[in-house]
Amino acid sequence: MSNDYLPRIADKKMELALQSAGAVLIAGPKWCGKTETAKQFAKSILYMQHPDFAENYLKMASLKPSELLDGKTPRLIDEWQDAPVLWNAVRFTVDQRKERGQFILTGSVVPKMTKNMHSGTGRISRLTMRTMSLFESKESEGQISLADLFEGKIGMMSTSKLTIDDIAYILLRGGWPETVKEKNVKVAMQTVFDYVKVLINDDMSRVDGKKRKPERVRNLLRSIARHISAPVNNATILEDLTANDETISDKTITDYTNVLKKLYVIDDLPVWSAAMRSKTAMRTTPKRHLTDPSIAGVLLGASKEKLFNDFNTFGLLFESMAIRDLRIYADSLNGNVFYYRDKLGNEVDAIIELSDGRWGAIEIKMGGNEEEKAAKNLIKFKKNVNTEKMGEPSFLAIITATQLAYQRRDSVWVIPLGCLKD
Repeated sequence: MSNDYLPRIADKKMELALQSAGAVLIAGPKWCGKTETAKQFAKSILYMQHPDFAENYLKMASLKPSELLDGKTPRLIDEWQDAPVLWNAVRFTVDQRKERGQFILTGSVVPKMTKNMHSGTGRISRLTMRTMSLFESKESEGQISLADLFEGKIGMMSTSKLTIDDIAYILLRGGWPETVKEKNVKVAMQTVFDYVKVLINDDMSRVDGKKRKPERVRNLLRSIARHISAPVNNATILEDLTANDETISDKTITDYTNVLKKLYVIDDLPVWSAAMRSKTAMRTTPKRHLTDPSIAGVLLGASKEKLFNDFNTFGLLFESMAIRDLRIYADSLNGNVFYYRDKLGNEVDAIIELSDGRWGAIEIKMGGNEEEKAAKNLIKFKKNVNTEKMGEPSFLAIITATQLAYQRRDSVWVIPLGCLKD
C-alpha cells in the first residue's frame, strides 16, 4: 500500500472478497475513497471517466466490451456504471476464467438494472464504503472494540483525547479523505460545500439524464438536514417544502429521494424487527440520515459557534456521525445497524445485529448528564425484548462525546466515540 494511504476498515473485507469471488464491487458516495482503496489491490486500472479516453472507452464498450477487461488482475474498472454493459462482460469473463480476484468495480451511482443484466450472484461480491470513521481518521483511540463487546470482554478502559471543540470540528469537516487531513476548518468546509454544490447542480440530473430543479434539490436536502436523526416521512418533508414551492408533489419528493439514494447521499436507518414481550406496535418509518454529517452541516449553515449555541442540533449531528461510525464497524463484523421505536414513544438509538443473531443496544448521548437516563432506558428496553426468541443482548452501551470509557456497575458501557473501533 502507498505511504500516504490511510488504511480503511474495508481493506480487510476487500482482501477477503478478492480471495473468495471472481470480482468485487465497491459502492458508495463520491469522494469517500473507493478508488484509492481499490488501487491498493489493483494490478491494472481502467478509468472510465478519463478525459482523454472516456469517449473511446464508451464506444469500445458498445462494440467489444471484452477489450476493456484485458490487463493484469485484479483489474480495476473505475466508475463502471458509465458503461453498464461491462457488468455482464465481467460476469461472463469470471465464468470463463474460473479464477478469483479478477476484477474490482467501483461506482458512485446505482445504475438502472435492465432485464438482461445478470444479478452477479456467486461471481461478484459487494462491498459498501462510507466516509471515514474516527478510527480510520486516527482520531479515535480505538481501545474499545465492537468485536470485544460482542465477545463479552470486561474490564476495558480508555480515555478519548477529543474535546467538545474537536467533535464540533470533525462534524463540520466530515469524514471525506480529502478533509480529514485538513486543519483549517474553513478550507475543509469549502470542500464539503463544493461537494454539495456539484451534487445539486450536476449529479442529480446526470444519474438518468432527467432535468431536476437545483433549488428543489437544495430545499429537499435542507429539510432532511433539519430532521437529521429523526423518523420523518414524506408527508413531513412535503409540508416543509410547500411553504416555498406550492407545485411540488409527493411523487416529486419520492423521485428526488430515490435519486439521492442512488447517489448514496441519503443513508436512512431502518427499524429493528424484533420479538418484544409487550404487544405495542412498532414504528416503521426509518430515521433520516445523510452519508456524512458534514453535508447536513453545510445545508444548515452550521459553524462551531452556531453548534455551541444550539446543542439540540449539535446532538442530532453527533448522533448521525456516531451512526455512520457504528455502521462501518458493524459491517466489518458482518452486522447491520437499526433503531427501535414503538408507538408509545419508547426508543433506542441503535441496535447492532450480527449475522449469527447476536445483538447489542446503544444509546447516543453527547453529555455525561444524560448517562443515568440513557442507562435506565437500555435496561428497561432489554426487559421488554423477548430474549427467548432474540437471545440476551451481548452488551448495552452509551456512546458519548465525553472522554472516559468504562463499564458501570449495572454492566452498561459508557464509551466515547473517540475510543471506539471495529
